[in-house]
Amino acid sequence: MKALNTLTYGIVGLGIMGGSIAKAIRQNILWQNGSQGQILACNRSTACLAQATADGIVDGIYTSDEVKEMLPLCDVLFICLYPHATLDFIRDNRDYFKSGSIITDISGVKGIFEKSMPDILRPDVDFIIGHPMAGGEKEGYAHSSAQFFVNHNYILIPQDYNKPENLDVMRNLITLMGFTRITETTCDTHDYKIGFTSQLCHVIASALVESAQDEGITAFGGGSFEDLTRIAMINAPLWTELFISNKEKLVQHIDNFQKMMTSFRTAIQNEDAETLKALLEDTREKRMKMGSIRTVVK
Repeated sequence: MKALNTLTYGIVGLGIMGGSIAKAIRQNILWQNGSQGQILACNRSTACLAQATADGIVDGIYTSDEVKEMLPLCDVLFICLYPHATLDFIRDNRDYFKSGSIITDISGVKGIFEKSMPDILRPDVDFIIGHPMAGGEKEGYAHSSAQFFVNHNYILIPQDYNKPENLDVMRNLITLMGFTRITETTCDTHDYKIGFTSQLCHVIASALVESAQDEGITAFGGGSFEDLTRIAMINAPLWTELFISNKEKLVQHIDNFQKMMTSFRTAIQNEDAETLKALLEDTREKRMKMGSIRTVVK
């Protein structure tokens, strides 16, 4: 494949993540001297397309009805849709992708792609499963930023059908976008660990907010509640799909969390200071160890 600054990049879904990807590519790759590449974007609503054009981020815009005109032009295509919508998009447009192109996703669940992709993708198109571990709690292109990716982690899930040279293209592209860590793993490991580090956290944050019996309680906050519940400002349709798509692993994590909550509750209720102290000391030690681990083992 040609140099990264000469490629045509496509973005399907110009929301907070699609917009951030477009901005990162524009700022870090295509604003270099001698750049001949371009960014094309497709979105259902047109307001963000107009704004991205005015911002100088995208070079060409397409509505959903026009996407079949965009796809044959794209060397690298980011599909920034909900998981099942991503599958449907690939299935519905398989005949229009550019031969030799790279397609990738940003979805928070991966098992559905591992099961379905070999049956729906053309052999001359390479689908590389990916997940940028970054973003913001607010929705839409207006809240997108290339800075979300700086010093963050990107998960890649190579498959047997992926071409080694295309995986190298993705690794180089991800690094230039600002990510400083690339974790390569399996779909099953991804879904299990993201079920804990992301999905369970969103469940806990949401449950904590829902458990509040007084909306004015934040007047007594000192930062702890705010830190714990920032992610509770949630995109309900998206996270509903993520939770249900990963239900087996997520429910297992919820069960384990409930067991620990019961342990803390019992120790507090019984005024069992020794057990409570031991739990808290173990928690502190475990969390400090977690902070020193920067890679994911397959």
